[in-house]
Amino acid sequence: MRISVIGTGYVGLVAGTCFADSGNDVVCVDVDASKIAALNAGKVPIYEPGLDELVRKNVYEQRLSFSTELGPAVEKSQVVFIAVGTPEGESGDADLKYVLAAAKEIGRAIRDYTVVVDKSTVPVGTADKVRAVIEAETKVPFDVVSNPEFLKEGAALDDFLKPDRIVIGASSERARNLMAELYSPFMRTQERIIFMDPRSAELTKYAANAMLATRISFMNDIASLCERVGADVELIRKGIGTDSRIGLPFLFPGVGYGGSCFPKDVKALVSAARENGIEFDLLRAVERTNERQKKLLLQKAVKHFGELGGRTFGVWGLAFKPKTDDMREAPSIDLVEGLVGKGARVRAFDPVAGHVARRVLGQTLTLVERPYDALEGADALFVVTEWNEFRHPDFERIKGLLKQPVIFDGRNVYSPRRMRELGFTYFGVGRP
Repeated sequence: MRISVIGTGYVGLVAGTCFADSGNDVVCVDVDASKIAALNAGKVPIYEPGLDELVRKNVYEQRLSFSTELGPAVEKSQVVFIAVGTPEGESGDADLKYVLAAAKEIGRAIRDYTVVVDKSTVPVGTADKVRAVIEAETKVPFDVVSNPEFLKEGAALDDFLKPDRIVIGASSERARNLMAELYSPFMRTQERIIFMDPRSAELTKYAANAMLATRISFMNDIASLCERVGADVELIRKGIGTDSRIGLPFLFPGVGYGGSCFPKDVKALVSAARENGIEFDLLRAVERTNERQKKLLLQKAVKHFGELGGRTFGVWGLAFKPKTDDMREAPSIDLVEGLVGKGARVRAFDPVAGHVARRVLGQTLTLVERPYDALEGADALFVVTEWNEFRHPDFERIKGLLKQPVIFDGRNVYSPRRMRELGFTYFGVGRP
């Protein structure tokens, strides 16, 4: 099948590469000429485990190419994916200017029946808007489909190639059949396509992310209560998570969620509800809890040390989660800016997000190349992202490097009992 993908961001690049790897001819289009040149040379601008190898493989085998020319790519395509950005608008809703601009160009370019797929995360009713824009440009038959992505950063290839489910919102049998054929290579062991109308598909994406964000904020509120009453949130997590009605995923307390999806999608769903006369009080509380949680480690440090001015702190982890270099809405930003704002110095290490941190945080912190370099002469260690290499460090070496053995563990990576036995003053989240 001939496919074009408009947008080479996280979603577009993963989708285009995986479709190419299943034998399709894919052209990914972007307006950034330098980015396109790098991709055609096999250089991937984002960090996602395994993606660079898969891109190079499919470029070499001539199934995957990259271009700045939308028209020629769309003219030859049976399916066109719109995977451009949907930044947060002033009122919290998703800004559709890039989606609708892409739709207008697609309308001018199609020459035969085409399925146009909204892959970007978009509000309810976007498929109708895309259809209207394309209809104003062409008399060629087409269908508009909503096909939201459910990729976890750090595990995107597995999520795409072995999906839990594929949601397809389509209004015509012809479009459903074409999309079923396209996704058939990923359905070889089990049929997991869920067909629905476009509006339900659009809302499914927001509802899924809002539910996961709610679970995280709920556990963070439980963790706050645990600290007041002397309970252990890790035991509570196991106690409720083993209930088959609840389950264990996304019940980990910590310093809040971040990234490109949860914060933006929760705001967008609250905004959409308000536009339709509904005050989504539950999700507004989820947002408030998350913003409070991002300040938790700073508050613990102030409570322990009092004055932070003139102190130095080591930070492990800057990305919003492991296996990505994404720092959008990352809790580390609030922590570093908070520490620096109180007169402290920060030395930080992240395995892959250092270049992004320099762009986001500028010269407010010192970036180091090895984790232990962040600790020499520091007053405490903050663990903000639970990279695997932080799980079993040399604690005696940590004690020897720090001025005093203090750890603020924002992800509950370490055992409080073990830390006490090793002589550390240890602060977790919701743990005694």
